[in-house]
Amino acid sequence: MSAVGTEETAMATAIALGDEVRTTTSPNPWVGCVVVAPGAGRAFYGATQPPGGAHAEVVALGAAGAAARGATAYVTLEPCAHHGRTPPCADALVEAGVARVVVGVLDPDPKVAGRGVARLRSAGIEVSVGASSVQVELSLAPYLKHRRTGRPWVVLKLATTLDGRIAAPDGDSAWITGPDARADVHRLRAESDAVLVGAGTVRQDDPRLTVRDVPGRDPLRVVLGMADATARVQPALSLHGEPGAVLDELGRRDVLQLLVEGGASVAHLFHMAGLVDRYVLYVAPALFGGDDGLACFAGPGAPTMADLWRGSFVSVDKLGADLRVVLAPARALSSADTGTR
Repeated sequence: MSAVGTEETAMATAIALGDEVRTTTSPNPWVGCVVVAPGAGRAFYGATQPPGGAHAEVVALGAAGAAARGATAYVTLEPCAHHGRTPPCADALVEAGVARVVVGVLDPDPKVAGRGVARLRSAGIEVSVGASSVQVELSLAPYLKHRRTGRPWVVLKLATTLDGRIAAPDGDSAWITGPDARADVHRLRAESDAVLVGAGTVRQDDPRLTVRDVPGRDPLRVVLGMADATARVQPALSLHGEPGAVLDELGRRDVLQLLVEGGASVAHLFHMAGLVDRYVLYVAPALFGGDDGLACFAGPGAPTMADLWRGSFVSVDKLGADLRVVLAPARALSSADTGTR
């Protein structure tokens, strides 16, 4: 419990609370809630618990107790109004006697989609929608995309030298980047519901694709093609077909975020299909110094300058000796594109 100042500060706190539980809530959204009591302005906090546990609003209301009556609740995503694994959060807010609810974005899930706001308003609660919506959309991008399109948010990860090579001519890539960058890749895996590689990468590198060095559960491991039964990636889901169909299948399996880790052929496949939502490049201060190393993408690229792929730098951060460069495609350009998701 502590004081919260402006509405912007309260929503920023709610977003941060949601981000803190990012690796534990999927396939539910990682929602944050701040309940500010009237008068002295005491604040109480909540974040969505793992599936089956309380949602953010219920956690914050539980912390507030009687102080919730007449309070303002700031919540990143529209409160649910249906019975799932837990009772409706909109009902909990009504029963707690809050006077006002400030919502970051409406929930596009067909089971919600405005019903939560309608329930609150029908009970006489003042509701404001759109506070810090740009920042909330960024925080919840994987969940929102999945509910709007049925497909996961796609992050393409590449570890590369400064001259754009991801492996030596003999195929060896261990290790281009240093330990800090590699730990950050494990953070990405922990945030992702599934990680995908091609069968060629499995044969060449025999990766485990598990989460190490950071807290978090292992993602679903997906191989595009067939992996040997003795490969370290097993147990893995083998999928075939064009990348859009792969995304449709993973979306049906409640994959909110897919991390595409390679190799160059798979990277080229998703890139050229225009299916990547974020590019995360870990760039080492190293040079192969020739054209015989393996390039980031295997296959034909833009034939002319007019066809050059262009996007936007979302962020550039130093991780040990390396750089993490995050790019957004032009279709997703926004003044809010700051951060890694």
